[in-house]
Amino acid sequence: MATKKPIVALIEDDPLIAEMYTAKFTKEGYDIKHAGDGFEGLEMVKKQKPDIILLDIIMPKMDGFQVLQELRKDASFKDTPVIMLTNLGQEEDVKKGRELGATDYFIKTNFTPAAIVDKVKGILKG
Repeated sequence: MATKKPIVALIEDDPLIAEMYTAKFTKEGYDIKHAGDGFEGLEMVKKQKPDIILLDIIMPKMDGFQVLQELRKDASFKDTPVIMLTNLGQEEDVKKGRELGATDYFIKTNFTPAAIVDKVKGILKG
């Protein structure tokens, strides 16, 4: 019997970054679902019930902080790990992400997609 691939939801508005992460996670055996804005991302997460969510902050329609707030209000997602994956490195942004319930917070420019895959593996093994 085949084991179910972990589902990773990627909510990211930059198509190049999304493509890069999608390729890396797929290669590593994950089922990756992508949404291009916060609103679409929230809808997708509710349908897909991912094992982990990678969430950008600066996006059209609904930013990552708003998405995170909505997710944490929903009992079915209160324990789903959410990683903020952004270029906002200011201390107050990191603090806000953590206060809203982010599991972790990574600055895109400081990590390669491979490093993010390793972080996700670690969180999912828990």
